[in-house]
Amino acid sequence: MRLRHRGGDLVHLAYCTNVHPAEDLHGILAQLDTYAVAVRDHLGADRLGIGLWLAHRVAAGLAADPDATLRLRAELTRRGLEVVTLNGFPYEGFHQPVVKHAVYRPDWSERARPEHTANLARVLALLLPDDVTTGSVSTLPFGWRTGWTGEHQDRARRHVDALGRELAELRHRTGRTIKVAFEPEPGCVVETTAQAVRHLQGTDPDHFGLCLDICHLAVAFEDPRTALARLARAGIEVVKAQVSCALHAETPADPEVRRALGAFDEPRFLHQTRRAGTPAPGVDDLPEALAGAGALGGAEALAGAEALGGAEGLAGTEALGGAEGLGGAEALNSDAPWRSHFHIPVHADPAPPLTSTRPVLQETLAALLAPDRPRTTHLEVETYTWSVLPEPPRDEKELAAGIAAELDWTRRELLALGLTEPTTETMPPDPTPHPIRSSS
Repeated sequence: MRLRHRGGDLVHLAYCTNVHPAEDLHGILAQLDTYAVAVRDHLGADRLGIGLWLAHRVAAGLAADPDATLRLRAELTRRGLEVVTLNGFPYEGFHQPVVKHAVYRPDWSERARPEHTANLARVLALLLPDDVTTGSVSTLPFGWRTGWTGEHQDRARRHVDALGRELAELRHRTGRTIKVAFEPEPGCVVETTAQAVRHLQGTDPDHFGLCLDICHLAVAFEDPRTALARLARAGIEVVKAQVSCALHAETPADPEVRRALGAFDEPRFLHQTRRAGTPAPGVDDLPEALAGAGALGGAEALAGAEALGGAEGLAGTEALGGAEGLGGAEALNSDAPWRSHFHIPVHADPAPPLTSTRPVLQETLAALLAPDRPRTTHLEVETYTWSVLPEPPRDEKELAAGIAAELDWTRRELLALGLTEPTTETMPPDPTPHPIRSSS
């Protein structure tokens, strides 16, 4: 969906299709028929934005076959769908029975990651609507912190610099600017905006910036306005923001609260959990929090810090920014609220006594879309956890209705912040009426 900021900028609102599991082109289109078209109909919109997730094999196939990419664009247009952003964080297998740490591989020290991101950029340059010249690709924040050394960091930086040259050449050749947005996430090399500033300084500002996942911001107990001011001072663009909420437990010492948290302990995704503090101490997964073991701190939290000190010109714990303070033996005691990296539908709270971090989301949206000018024009609702909720949707219709409700809530929030909806949502004509063939 498109909205107009009072300053005149066009703001794109989409939902991320990594909620759906397909990893081949025909499967992706079938899922869009089942869900995205239904979501668009629920919202009464002529045009619906989607943040497309393409696993690496289909991305490579499309990048090697521009005609296939143009046929995909035509198929999207016929369904009333448009794409200005891709989610390049998961590489493959995002809906396997167990994902956990696998989502962080390959990382930016491995050649496969920049190759995948370059493929996504080439694809997106062809998928962009005719009247849009800038697209975004979100990606992981370099890698998982454990075992990350100065050598890893040096390789990653070389890969980023080389990709920047490819993106500049792509802009010169196509007239489309594709920006890569690193997404801070709990437990990764970059968890906080302070770490993002250190790691992104010196990268090409025309092609690299930040993806601000608001769930992750809340889990780190970062203040939204302080975080955005830090990024602004450093000249780091918020290329994209992911509209998302985390799970909040106000009184984790309460046995009833802990029982409620236990309902969110599921085996597929990693649910890093943090306790309120500056920086926020925590553990790498919810079962560790509930068991009271495995707190990040001491030797474990510092495992990568010394190595990063050389690469970043920093030493000891300073190299890890916020994450270096992830506690010690008492890291996750229950005398302060907990937040867990479990994406909660943005329009609905979990059952009491738990809540979501929707107030953080609302404050962040207000700061991002300040009256003078927006800090970002790409907004993506990203709740990929519908299938692992304690009470997941019972069927396809319920999932489509839930996604539509999230987008409707977000649209109403944006309208309340002074954005307006364009008077026409007419899609451009379909330029390539050819049947699509799978490139995988």
